[in-house]
Amino acid sequence: MRVRMVSMALLLAAAGCASPITTTGAPPPTATIAPTGRATPIGPNEPTAPIVPIVPAGPTGPPGRTAPAGAPAGAPAAGAPSATASGTAGARKAEARPDWPVGDFPVPRPARRINCERVRCVALTFDDGPGAYTAALLDMLARHRGRATFFVVGQMVPGDGERILRRMVAEGHELGNHSWSHPELPGLSEAGIREQLNRTQWIVKRATGVTMDLMRPPYGATDARVAAESRHLGLAQILWDVDTLDWRDRDSSIVARRAAEATPGSIVLMHDIHASTVQAVPRLLHHFAARGYRLVTLSELYGRRLVSGRKYPVDSGF
Repeated sequence: MRVRMVSMALLLAAAGCASPITTTGAPPPTATIAPTGRATPIGPNEPTAPIVPIVPAGPTGPPGRTAPAGAPAGAPAAGAPSATASGTAGARKAEARPDWPVGDFPVPRPARRINCERVRCVALTFDDGPGAYTAALLDMLARHRGRATFFVVGQMVPGDGERILRRMVAEGHELGNHSWSHPELPGLSEAGIREQLNRTQWIVKRATGVTMDLMRPPYGATDARVAAESRHLGLAQILWDVDTLDWRDRDSSIVARRAAEATPGSIVLMHDIHASTVQAVPRLLHHFAARGYRLVTLSELYGRRLVSGRKYPVDSGF
């Protein structure tokens, strides 16, 4: 696949010469994001990491097979193909016991000591993935030593999504639950809410070893029953105070401008399934770096364990 070179302006931006995001004048350059192949380099001598193609898969295996006893509804069926390379011990384990984790768990980066009461912090959060552009997004964050929180849709995990989640954990990002199939949770029964959350908890833990303690209700829609089920599963409800509306406006300049309105302590809502959103991220990274911000996970932002079932930010108005 051909690799496109970005403009000299982006090269200068990577060197720390980016200008603030403004609402007038020519927009800063954006990187070209390819869903497969290799990431676009930001400089002529800088190597790039491969972008892992994401192939969303269905929640079950071939017809006629059933999930193992004790697994939540929607778990991979017994005998379903393993995502681990065949011939390894991990692959043999997964084939024999689909409820076991796939391969070895990733080793998370050490926790960072950041006091966001004294340091300017902003939490970038990405919903609905992992998607075809998530690997390129991880490359960008790695170059800038930034960390983010990813709210995972469970049905996006089977297949290559497992590899992406494991990379997120290994690079110090945080994972949160965003339901199995993205319904409005208040419209479901208590059992339906529980199933949506429990299935995603199960598949993420199987892939990464991580038991998530954060959730974001799809569309920000929540009520007392959603809070109760979240509390039962040990999940704090995370909303936001900066909405980029990137799902509606597929324009990287608009997305970057809205996200740049964040102030210290802000939680920014974006979606890593949209190419235009990922194209906006380099501009954001330079914008926040130039103003002395640290890009942190939600746990780093709050600096404490959040209360299960409670909504954050507490003044979000949802």
